[in-house]
Amino acid sequence: MSGNCATRRGHADVRAGGDTWTVLYRRFGRTELQMPVFSCGGMRFQQSWSDRGQPIRDEAQENLAATVQAAMDRGITHIETARGYGTSERQLGMLMPDLDRQRLILQTKVAPTPDPAAFEAHVLESLDRLKVSRVDLLGLHGINTYEKLWWALRPGGCLEVARSMQAAGLIGHVGFSTHGTVQMIQQALAADFDYVNLHWYWIFQRNWPVIAQAAQRDMGVFIISPADKGGRLYDPSPKLQELCAPLHPLVFNALFCLSRPQVHTLSIGAATPADFDLALSALDHEFSEIEGPAARLMAAMADTLGDGVWEQIGQGIPSWDHCPGLINVEMTVLLRAVLLAWGMDGFAKWRYGMLGNESDWLPGMDAREAGDFDFTRALAHSPLAEQIATWLPGAHDLLT
Repeated sequence: MSGNCATRRGHADVRAGGDTWTVLYRRFGRTELQMPVFSCGGMRFQQSWSDRGQPIRDEAQENLAATVQAAMDRGITHIETARGYGTSERQLGMLMPDLDRQRLILQTKVAPTPDPAAFEAHVLESLDRLKVSRVDLLGLHGINTYEKLWWALRPGGCLEVARSMQAAGLIGHVGFSTHGTVQMIQQALAADFDYVNLHWYWIFQRNWPVIAQAAQRDMGVFIISPADKGGRLYDPSPKLQELCAPLHPLVFNALFCLSRPQVHTLSIGAATPADFDLALSALDHEFSEIEGPAARLMAAMADTLGDGVWEQIGQGIPSWDHCPGLINVEMTVLLRAVLLAWGMDGFAKWRYGMLGNESDWLPGMDAREAGDFDFTRALAHSPLAEQIATWLPGAHDLLT
């Protein structure tokens, strides 16, 4: 790879299979870790989403080993997993003796619990499953609600436990992952974590104030699932491909994210060894190459919804728990927009189908009953209140 992307500082050439891969590294905030701009996310290469101690099949372990080796061969030295990722930790532990631990940045995530002692036991169990005495990064996983934030931050809570384990040498740096609201994430940042895992990409830019605040605090910033939750960009719609050409939509999105120096690394949720190469091809390009596709995407959105609507679409919309019927209005209108303007039918319907499942990973209800409610008060601070009120009653049929 030629490695034209961005400044040349921090590049390292790694030779693999006769090809030279040029990978950009960025300082991961106050941790001082040299983080590759692409990370190997460990939520798709595992055998199973549940781990009850079942035997690991040879072919499943061989695939995980080959995927991790492909990452390392390409200079992707950050491997990220979680206690909640089924057999991922245990399978990585089986592989650990074969990895160069000095090169590897190992991260796992453990959810906060009401009982800090249970959280500590879970962290120790993760270390045991990974077959390591220390992880470089521990994330408090899924701080998506104020309740979980309290479990983390209360006196004697899970953050204090993590800091004690850090002082004991079991953890290098402590961060958190989140799918929460901007206001909730900003409260978490004030607790002085070392890094944050969060969502931010072309179709979902709401969290930019959080990233800016994290940069002011010199925190590492890890972008969760930009190719999957960012639009299922590995399987883009024909219209999206046309609008992003000559860039692949996944490459466009990666360049968009990495064009901001406050962003340090993007997760690649690789299921097989071949899943890194499209994202890595972004490093063949200049950031300026996103300008044409971005202009076409914005023009298509304006033609569909009206001038300036996309820029205002999330403004003034309260969180789902303050909307009539507990409807996630923000997500519903966003998905409606990307379906109509950019042809993202499969992605929009997939994400919309997750609403109403009582999960704080994508909370709130869908809009099937939107016609039964008056949204005047809820949307009083939205510049698009009248438009949204007319969109919602038909959104459910469009998105199912």
